[in-house]
Amino acid sequence: MWNTTLCYIEREGQYLMLHRVKKKNDINQDKWVGVGGKFEDKESPEECLLREVREETGLTLTRYAYRGLVTFVSDRWETEYMHLFTADGFEGEMIECNEGDLEWVDKSAVQDLPIWTGDKIFLDLLTREVPFFSLKLSYEGDTLVQAALNGREISTEI
Repeated sequence: MWNTTLCYIEREGQYLMLHRVKKKNDINQDKWVGVGGKFEDKESPEECLLREVREETGLTLTRYAYRGLVTFVSDRWETEYMHLFTADGFEGEMIECNEGDLEWVDKSAVQDLPIWTGDKIFLDLLTREVPFFSLKLSYEGDTLVQAALNGREISTEI
């Protein structure tokens, strides 16, 4: 199993999205996601967040919130514990990302992009300002087969 961070950086009703098109053997190939990545040894979630955002975007976060923990279970990949953040304060100049193309996307349009079904669930929770949550998403291949919010099963239909 592994730990990762994912951050949705907000600006004027938009999220900074990463279209994953540059990395080989990428689980997220051709999907749109927030920015983040794997923990390094001895990092806290916040330290990983700040490092990954700076590496992928060139931006330094100045205001962010830890919003939830998402557990991904799959028949293809190792279990992933993703520490989910939002941020609305940052400084610096954006750089080109070596994992994909960065683009500011209207929040209302994100659900229409090619994203994982489970991402639609947690993006909805973020939009509704749900307090810190634990979300478990179980996949068979690319298909979401089960979801549980704070330990209770929920619908996988969005």
